[in-house]
Amino acid sequence: MRHSGPVPRDLHPFTASLRGLPPLLPGLLACAGAVAAALAVHALVPALPAMTVAVVLGLLAANLPGVSAWTSGPGRAGLGFAGKHLMRSGIVVLGLKVSVVDVLGLGWPALLLITGVVLVSFAGTYGIGRLFRLPPTVSLLIATGFAICGASAIGAMAAVRRIRQQDTVLPVALVTLCGTLAIGILPLLTGPLELGPQLFGAWVGASVHDVGQVVATAQTAGAAALAVAVIVKLTRVLLLAPMVAVAGLHHRLRDDSGGTMPPVVPLFVLGFVAMAALRSTGVLPAGVLEAAALLQDILLGMALFGLGSAVRVRELLRTGTRALLAALAAWLLIAALGLGAAVLMLPGH
Repeated sequence: MRHSGPVPRDLHPFTASLRGLPPLLPGLLACAGAVAAALAVHALVPALPAMTVAVVLGLLAANLPGVSAWTSGPGRAGLGFAGKHLMRSGIVVLGLKVSVVDVLGLGWPALLLITGVVLVSFAGTYGIGRLFRLPPTVSLLIATGFAICGASAIGAMAAVRRIRQQDTVLPVALVTLCGTLAIGILPLLTGPLELGPQLFGAWVGASVHDVGQVVATAQTAGAAALAVAVIVKLTRVLLLAPMVAVAGLHHRLRDDSGGTMPPVVPLFVLGFVAMAALRSTGVLPAGVLEAAALLQDILLGMALFGLGSAVRVRELLRTGTRALLAALAAWLLIAALGLGAAVLMLPGH
């Protein structure tokens, strides 16, 4: 018996997804090309993290005459998809960088100290944002990105608090800007502050936002600085899941709208935890971890290009001056907190 009526869309989700794919392709192809260019620039100039280059390319695409019309028109669907969904996929793969065994190797005093720095950084940055009269959601996202792990943390917090993707654009731009400042400024302070390599590495790991920015900054002081910086930074990254869970629970307790609530911990954050647990078992060979690191760079790079392509510099200068000042103040606060934590962790270095 033939069915003459329309087929319900939800009976054929795969068909529906295929139907929605062609509009995504132009933006996704542009994201892929931008990531290839960003990785090439990073290979030529290791001091420039690929993720930072990807954001800059997105900003250029959004603001150069001719190209800007394409990013807000035919390319918008794929660029928006990358900014949301590929960001979440990249967060899952980020878990494969976190070894709980390595983190525990720092010792409980250091772990408690780093946790304290993250909490005080989060609270202080949120307070600075509100002091500069930024909206609560923007202050929350800036505090999350600065205190934990940059754009990845912003994406996770936005999901659990149901913050619109367009509201993540300014925090991502600010966390990228301040992390890039750290790459250029912190190495210049090693001499005046008389910091040894390990102490400098601990400072970088405790205060710089994105993992790639930490690597770019710490490697200027050698392998010893880089090793300490990465472990301290990944300790902060490990705090992403509990921070997001607490934010999700808080959102549930305060929301009385009666609508459907997001999960306390989004599925992709659970994926991040699962990947971190898998990495901690030590069963994954080095080749798999290297491939995962490349995949994470591709996914997050595409996402950051997509987010950067939504930033209109003219609007940012008009509406984001207070946000920029707040971000710079927060950056100084976290740098001071990170330096104090590094001195306490490694006395005599």
